[in-house]
Amino acid sequence: MAMKNGGVPSGGLIVSFGEMLIDFVPTVSGVSLAEAPGFLKAPGGAPANVAIAITRLGGRSAFVGKLGDDEFGQMLAGILRKNGVADDGILFDTGARTALAFVTLRADGEREFMFYRNPSADMLLTPDELNLDLIRSAKIFHYGSISLIVEPCRSAHLKAMEVAKDAGALLSYDPNLRLPLWPSAEEAREQIMSIWDKAEVIKVSDNELEFLTGSDKIDDESAMSLWHPNLKLLLVTLGEKGCRYYTKSFHGSVDAFHVKTVDTTGAGDAFIGALLCKMVDDRSVIEDEARLREILKFANACGAITTTKKGAIPTPPN
Repeated sequence: MAMKNGGVPSGGLIVSFGEMLIDFVPTVSGVSLAEAPGFLKAPGGAPANVAIAITRLGGRSAFVGKLGDDEFGQMLAGILRKNGVADDGILFDTGARTALAFVTLRADGEREFMFYRNPSADMLLTPDELNLDLIRSAKIFHYGSISLIVEPCRSAHLKAMEVAKDAGALLSYDPNLRLPLWPSAEEAREQIMSIWDKAEVIKVSDNELEFLTGSDKIDDESAMSLWHPNLKLLLVTLGEKGCRYYTKSFHGSVDAFHVKTVDTTGAGDAFIGALLCKMVDDRSVIEDEARLREILKFANACGAITTTKKGAIPTPPN
């Protein structure tokens, strides 16, 4: 499935649903937003990051979401197109701006977020605006939880999931917890879990595992407490410690690749994009541990490469 150097994308279509925004990343690591001397402008938003990771690896992807009809929104749509992401599901809102996020990079490359969305265009997507034909054509339908926070986007999210599932798509869920966007931690937990039993592939970070289970243990028992009967693959990403995987028949861990980390933004998105790209045309890899481990090693490599530069999208996992 290698497209590199301008080849033609191949394989089944992966549709990614949700938000796309502008990340402003400080030019200097380890300072607060107020202390930052300047910011690097970078495209972001987890579902969009995943869509771009897929096309950069030679797969086919489309993005479904709403942008502001402003310079930033047009710029983001242009970045999707430039990266080969199908734009049939993109809408523009003339009355709301494209979302912005200021990302603080701590000295260790981890992040803190401050968001400008009151409301931003992505929150205003309605069920009637969805391109249902595009969604029905997906082999995999991937989404997060930020689109569940407010109406009308929440209803659009639920409808899109239902339409994709009815058409035979595999549902892939990465909650991508951003607590500052939610009214409360309780609301975040409740809404993230409200669609939990629909997804067949779920990826959570170690921090999200702690948040959702209420436990400070990152172990097999804690992870398996999130298992549900419809689930085929549960993944827990552990940053520099790699990832753990759980299926109905087996579980294990895959080590990370060690790189000089500059910014962890988008690492999880590159990881899930790589995984989906490798399984879209052959879901049986979930039942073959040796093949799944190879794919997860590749996904870990893609995630690691993404941490070597600032911003989620600039580093192609080629």
